[in-house]
Amino acid sequence: MSERDPRVAQWASVGDFADRQLRASYQAPALWTMEAAQIDAIAAGIELLVTTVRAGCSAATIARFPRLRGICSWGAGFDTIDLAAARARGIQVSNTPAVLDACVADMAWALMLATARRVAEGDRHVRAGEWKQLGQFPLGLRVSGKRLGIVGMGHIGQAIARRGLGFDMQVRYTARSPRPQLPHGFMQNLVELADWADFLVLACVGGPSTRHIVNAQVLAALGTTGILVNIARGSVVDQEALIAALVHRKIAGAGLDVLEGEPGAPKIMRGLPHVVFTPHMASATTDTRLDMQKSLLANVDAFLRTGTLLDPV
Repeated sequence: MSERDPRVAQWASVGDFADRQLRASYQAPALWTMEAAQIDAIAAGIELLVTTVRAGCSAATIARFPRLRGICSWGAGFDTIDLAAARARGIQVSNTPAVLDACVADMAWALMLATARRVAEGDRHVRAGEWKQLGQFPLGLRVSGKRLGIVGMGHIGQAIARRGLGFDMQVRYTARSPRPQLPHGFMQNLVELADWADFLVLACVGGPSTRHIVNAQVLAALGTTGILVNIARGSVVDQEALIAALVHRKIAGAGLDVLEGEPGAPKIMRGLPHVVFTPHMASATTDTRLDMQKSLLANVDAFLRTGTLLDPV
């Protein structure tokens, strides 16, 4: 294989380790550094495209590569990849599931605990020199023994649920279909799940099928002592409805790793003390990011050897 005739190309960087391996093993060009004419000059030979969940792969991008047979994406989500366009041409798509489940579940719990126990508020309180005597800081909410509702019961949802059992919580969930092999209660109706839950954690896929499924009605059902945690996608929540619920204290608080229209958060949300933010970093540990790169490389290798991806979407 020559550098002039690559079969693999990168639409986006997937991390230093994997980038180096893709160059060394497959001479994969870094398309994001190239002009359109340069990309078009090599597009006819590309059979496998490497991308990320953030960069995605649109129908227009897919159309630029006439021999494309596979797309390997770094990340668990795939809502930024036009699956319909890929499937129409018989193009296989993979992601990097499983290796990030534990870290994302840990972040859901970090946000749940931080919001309920007012950790970020407490930190600001001490740093501002306001800790003058005991008993002045507002009370938080207990987590142990409460009711945990999970939206989406894939690998990440199941990891969140297992941690809930360790906190002596009752766990129920909603998903596209029940999973009878799990010990948790299934509830078809999201409003009813929110009404039952003390904590509602979003761990579902993004995209049109879940857009704004958490709306004003769901938030009203969650209620004034309920907390929302989102480690899924910002699009799952009607953000205007969430802002209204938070401003008027219709819910107790929110822990948010993702937001609609990210990066950044609306100014009105940034001023609310009962919201804990993280910048879409649920999988962002050195361990997991390296594992994700290795998972992507394994998919690339398998595809070029066998024509089949290890983690098809």
